[in-house]
Amino acid sequence: MRNITYSEAIREAMVEEMRTNPSVFLMGEDVGVFNGVWGVSNGMLAEFGHERVRDTAISELNIIGSGLGAALVGMRPIVEIMFGDFLMCAGDQLVNQVAKARFMSGGKANVPLTIRIASGAPGSSAAQHSQSPESWFMNVPGLKIVTPATPADAKGLLRTAIRGEDPVLFFEHKMLYALTGPVPEDPDFMVPFGEAAVVREGKDVTIIGVGIMVQKALVAAKQLSSKGIDAEVIDPRTLVPLDKDTLIKSVAKTGRVIIAHEAHRRSGPGAEISAMLAEEAIEYLDGPIIRIGAMNVPLPYSPELENHVLPNENDIVQAALKLCGKA
Repeated sequence: MRNITYSEAIREAMVEEMRTNPSVFLMGEDVGVFNGVWGVSNGMLAEFGHERVRDTAISELNIIGSGLGAALVGMRPIVEIMFGDFLMCAGDQLVNQVAKARFMSGGKANVPLTIRIASGAPGSSAAQHSQSPESWFMNVPGLKIVTPATPADAKGLLRTAIRGEDPVLFFEHKMLYALTGPVPEDPDFMVPFGEAAVVREGKDVTIIGVGIMVQKALVAAKQLSSKGIDAEVIDPRTLVPLDKDTLIKSVAKTGRVIIAHEAHRRSGPGAEISAMLAEEAIEYLDGPIIRIGAMNVPLPYSPELENHVLPNENDIVQAALKLCGKA
């Protein structure tokens, strides 16, 4: 194990796969000369050159469409979308082409396309650069949706995406890039899709966190322990496919569940998870399912207003106290 940042873990996964497989390449806005707007591709142009680290035009439609074309002819492209908010600029390519190519070809066309997406609120970036659009695409069959919350998962899940045969939306929360954690040195270290992680065991309440909210859930769990509440924290790691078994097993143990994500609460990832638990685990529940997310307003620029709109550790603590009858 080595302690590296989330950003370094992503870069290592890309570099190692590009060194071993010449069909893997990276393209996106400013990923080459500028080293990526978030610095994730730092140094990659110097090692691999302009053919394999390709700066593109400022057109998400072009980036996703080019990635699709490359995947269809046998390449394994990694494309970077600078801000998740801009995914809708490539809506037709992503929803009607990338997601459907395998199905509309009768299974003859694989689409091994990894789409890395910087998402979430980095602080005062306002309404068009702060969104968490994961749930927008949960309704689209054919796409896998990944939300790593630690450096190890970022590296292991990204390698799984690159080596897979399906299109993957790989959501990287901007405020996690500097997070440091242990990462295995195994050059073939992978994290399977559809396997949630129990990151903290507990018996009183289950907290399901998505992306950065896993880290906030761990902070909340520590605070709750001082109040006599033993919280279990679950990280789904992938929203599609979703590891229902681990979530249901945890809820069966605790009888209470909170789902926390930074996306807007209305129709966010928690809505689908909540519906699944209501259908398949209702007999285990001793209270209502509580969803925590951003308020249903565009993200403000003002730091004070942004902090008011976004969910935080205290929201989780207060929800748990209420569920456990200690509010």
